[in-house]
Amino acid sequence: MTRLRGATHLAAIALLAIASCSGTGTNAETDLMSAFPGLTFDRPLWIGHAGDGSDRLFVVEQAGLIRVFENDPSVESMTTFLDLHTKVRTSHTEEGMLALAFHPKYADNGLFFVYYSASDPRRGVLSRFRVSTDDHNHADPTSETVMLEIEQPYGNHNGSTLVFGPDDFLYMSLGDGGSAGDPHGHGQNLGTLLGSILRIDVDQGGKGLAYAIPSDNPFVDSVGARGEIWAYGLRNVWRMSFDSMSGELWAADVGQNLWEEIDLIVKGGNYGWNIREGAHPYKPAETTAPLIDPIYEYDHSQGASITGGYVYRGSRLKDLYGAYIYADFVTGTIWALRYEVGEIVENKTLLLQPKNISSFGIDAHNELYLCAFDGKIYRIDSE
Repeated sequence: MTRLRGATHLAAIALLAIASCSGTGTNAETDLMSAFPGLTFDRPLWIGHAGDGSDRLFVVEQAGLIRVFENDPSVESMTTFLDLHTKVRTSHTEEGMLALAFHPKYADNGLFFVYYSASDPRRGVLSRFRVSTDDHNHADPTSETVMLEIEQPYGNHNGSTLVFGPDDFLYMSLGDGGSAGDPHGHGQNLGTLLGSILRIDVDQGGKGLAYAIPSDNPFVDSVGARGEIWAYGLRNVWRMSFDSMSGELWAADVGQNLWEEIDLIVKGGNYGWNIREGAHPYKPAETTAPLIDPIYEYDHSQGASITGGYVYRGSRLKDLYGAYIYADFVTGTIWALRYEVGEIVENKTLLLQPKNISSFGIDAHNELYLCAFDGKIYRIDSE
């Protein structure tokens, strides 16, 4: 396995109060440019588009707001698409509104899904909303339908990413429930949703659920297992995405003490946490399921909290086409990884820069954007 020697561990992904800790600098080929200089956001955690042909972009702010604006570098104003700040729990630095996904048929049905932290009890909430019938720049806040609630024993390790797959099912990443070291053993427990990636059908319901469990999910017929689970043994996946060409599901799993990892998620896969951290022993235990190695990992000498990205399929950055672009939240380092025929053929450092990169996103043209905790949205510029 190819490994990148990496930097000092400071914490998991959402150490929002941490100051930038790496030096500045870029290589000769790439730089970060402010994509929308006229806009500033409050702790942006996601950026993307609705797939409705409007070419608008949406940004999720951690406190519970979704902003919408035109995809134009000269834009100077934005609209609040949805405001849930009175519902969203932000007591812990890793809580908040964490994820957004638009239904594949959003242009027709106006449905979208959010995942946020809530209180009393502390839990994660997956909810469905609908756009306003008379204004496509505003959602209807009264349209909320709670799809799923997951009690959280601690404030950290919430995940989450929401993404619709090529099969039109919703995939959802959930952290192991928090604290440190997975004290409740959620990662290897198929009886809990925590520490897993779920796959559900949001267009159906029944059996007391607001959604349906696809019949070909891997653990549907396993006694004591949650049928929603697609893959498990994951600590805290912070951002996953499908390669729009190959259909592969890429996930970045934030490490505990020593290792950050990138995984290719497969049906029924066990990725080892907390028996292992990355490909290395953590709390060895007997298991009948084979453990899947990460396709790539780096240690804590150059990074401490991985931010997952995308396999680039745009047209602007021709040299990066087909590379998986990802970053480390703590150091700010941005890499481009190439994986071909089951092997890593390159892991290139694109930028050494001090900004805390919280998320990546793409627009309707598959062009890549980066959210940073200085409140700006950036794009990679190639000389």
